[in-house]
Amino acid sequence: MKIKLLMATLLGLITVTAFAQKKEVDNAQSEYSTYTTLGAAKATAVLAATKLKNAKESIDKASANPKTAALPQTYALKAAIYTSLAVSDTVATTATADFTTANDALQKAKETDTKGENKNLIAHASVELAQYHLNMGVKQFQDKKYDEAYKSFDAARQIIPDDTTAIINTAIAATNAKNYAASIANYNKLLTTNYSKKLDIYNDLPTLYMANKDTAGAIKSVDEALVKYPNNADLRKTEIVISLQSGQQNDLINKIDNAIKSEPNNKTLYYYEGLTYSQIAEGASKTLKKLQKNATKAAPAKPGVKPVADPQIAKLQQTKADNFAKAAEQYKKALAIDPNYFEANLNLGYVTIAPAIDAYNDAQQLPVNQVKEYNAAMAKVNTEFDVAKPYLLKAVELNPKSLDALTNLKSYYLGKKDTANANAVQKQIDALH
Repeated sequence: MKIKLLMATLLGLITVTAFAQKKEVDNAQSEYSTYTTLGAAKATAVLAATKLKNAKESIDKASANPKTAALPQTYALKAAIYTSLAVSDTVATTATADFTTANDALQKAKETDTKGENKNLIAHASVELAQYHLNMGVKQFQDKKYDEAYKSFDAARQIIPDDTTAIINTAIAATNAKNYAASIANYNKLLTTNYSKKLDIYNDLPTLYMANKDTAGAIKSVDEALVKYPNNADLRKTEIVISLQSGQQNDLINKIDNAIKSEPNNKTLYYYEGLTYSQIAEGASKTLKKLQKNATKAAPAKPGVKPVADPQIAKLQQTKADNFAKAAEQYKKALAIDPNYFEANLNLGYVTIAPAIDAYNDAQQLPVNQVKEYNAAMAKVNTEFDVAKPYLLKAVELNPKSLDALTNLKSYYLGKKDTANANAVQKQIDALH
């Protein structure tokens, strides 16, 4: 009987001792649970801070006790508590120290929690660690330390790989740091998630590929985007720009022509082919202006010697005229399907009046003694201006708040020397601001 009594007493002592050893762990759990329940509300901020402080004191004691130091729960709680301390601390040095402690404890928790009894606590600590990185990244980004911000955001993303906020922040920071490869990778990752603004990503990706000198990637990206958003104007424009930059405008025109054969009543296809020709003409115009500017800077020809015409200038002038004419033809086809198609009216008005404006400016450069030549040139200009007029007016009618439409119409009135109407349109422009 004495032996049984002694055994019973011994077992009781062991139970009490084990309970006492785990008391600090349980207290840390209780205090931390209350802290997380209180949240970040200002009304409970003081109490929450007290609870977090109490939780830290208890977990430190548990970590110092050989009997509880290596428990998975101790590691998990320590990770969670110290991550919360790091996130809430505004002092960089102590926050960094708390973060390091939390990170070490989290790794231990993951290693020792083989039964998954603390998986929720571990997950919570992981999210808090990610939040610490996100907070750091935001501050670094605001300070324009884009390389450091990228690293912080990327650290958060690695902890919570499917979190769209972490991915988009990483991508944006990488872009600002000119780390285009990382930016592209993260944007593409975002497209595999439930991110709600995927169209924005599709619009940005081609530009990033081009910045990364990956034309093939840019074309592939915009092609994939157009499968999902076939009628998106911005994507179509991006496709045109990339094709022109990469010297593949003929491929693009062939692609649109083939699409037109399948959908002959699709007005947007005619519009985008017109836009392609417009862009080719604009590209020629930019190069032409540079050459003409350089020509005027060159030494003047000797008296009585006729200046030699630059064949490249003549070729560009013809390219510009031909492509404006082709663009006009396609816009007219779009308008034949839908006369109220704003973009087609706007652009047809522009490609019609642009050559007339050039001719007008050339006429103003004629010597004062060439009256006959000037009058003939201006008569032709007036005819060209009048061809553009119905499209210019229609564009403004369809969208009276379009700055482009109003500016084109004002140019028409200025070219016709109709000051009253030009001033009236200017008032409409001023009213937009």
